Amino acid sequence: MRGRALLTAGLAVVLLGASGARAEQIGAVDTVFKLIGPDHKIVVEAYDDPKVQGVTCYVSRAKTGGIKGGLGLAEDRSEASIACRQTGTIQIPAPIKQQEEVFSERTSLLFKRLRVVRMADAQRNTLVYMTYSDRVIEGSPQNSVTAVPVPHSTPIPLNK
Repeated sequence: MRGRALLTAGLAVVLLGASGARAEQIGAVDTVFKLIGPDHKIVVEAYDDPKVQGVTCYVSRAKTGGIKGGLGLAEDRSEASIACRQTGTIQIPAPIKQQEEVFSERTSLLFKRLRVVRMADAQRNTLVYMTYSDRVIEGSPQNSVTAVPVPHSTPIPLNK
């Protein structure tokens, strides 16, 4: 009975982790051929900032293939790169936090996530985006950062 409860809780965590902001895959390139299952790849995905209209972040990251990757059981590597750009008129309809996570996607069955954090540099009227990977036990210091200047006619409204 206890094992069934743990399995149910684990499945709930997986399902909850799968919800939230989804990426739009822009493209992918194969890096390693796998005879069985999908090849290892580098994928490029686009994320529109949910609280800042007119900003899109492009994240490239490794995606593990093979049998485990095809079944969703593999753990993807921690390396990722990010480039955020103004893709329309920047509008911030409501105050935002000085720092907050804007995207998160699991990169292993339970324990590892790719995260994108937005930081507001109010002094320079710029939005800074950073991507990194973390694990329940130990994260990775590997990260990538990019910045999007906001026109001075659009001051960044911050939560106090």
